[in-house]
Amino acid sequence: MQITPIKTRIFKENEDLPEFILQYIKKIPKKNLENSILVVTSKIVALAEGRTVEYKNKAEKVKLIKQESDLAIKTKLVWLTIKDGMVMASAGIDESNANGKLILLPKDSFDSADFIRNKLKKIFKIKNFGVLITDSRIFPLRSGVVGVALGYAGFQGIKNYIGEKDIFGRVLKMSKTDVADSLATAAVLCMGEGKETQPLALINKPPVKFTKKTNRQELIINIKDDLYLPLFGSLPGSKILQKTSLRGIFNR
Repeated sequence: MQITPIKTRIFKENEDLPEFILQYIKKIPKKNLENSILVVTSKIVALAEGRTVEYKNKAEKVKLIKQESDLAIKTKLVWLTIKDGMVMASAGIDESNANGKLILLPKDSFDSADFIRNKLKKIFKIKNFGVLITDSRIFPLRSGVVGVALGYAGFQGIKNYIGEKDIFGRVLKMSKTDVADSLATAAVLCMGEGKETQPLALINKPPVKFTKKTNRQELIINIKDDLYLPLFGSLPGSKILQKTSLRGIFNR
């Protein structure tokens, strides 16, 4: 597997995203696009959708965070929130590289990934091709951010080892690999988090199973079955948590 970040100019709000992407990948040989995954940062997807908000003060930002969240808990540094089945800071609302505005998450990252994938497959006449929409997240008790998959299309996002045997013949009962988030983390590491202006990346020959359809529920786990439930059961709003299916830091 090889990850190649793609340096671009600054993407403008309400700009045509597929046309922008084409500017930078049209020179890539077809053989390099086949059996590959295009990574797109969620920020330019949101900008293409006009998902920005001007705000006057902190109170307006807090109100927006609550509107965008299924659950919002105030902490020392940020609002700890649940949105779209994932635990994240401040409902994913971002001020960095936003030119004074707040940038929300895309409306539906799975739909966006599927739209971009179908467009590029048709143009380049390729068969096995995926698209991955990424953002950043923080793990409990760890410093720094890693990549996360907000949505994807064209490949299986999880690899299930349940029922298989390990090297000593022991049958695996719980093991699954979160393929989508693992790829997102690797790609975001290469793309950068600052002023690199590398909102795109191409993953060549990733260890994935390419598919025609995407199961957007495959990473979801019921919180009642989650390994971290004892840690989060006493949180304010835990009754809401217990009725929610989650992914992200809760996954095994």
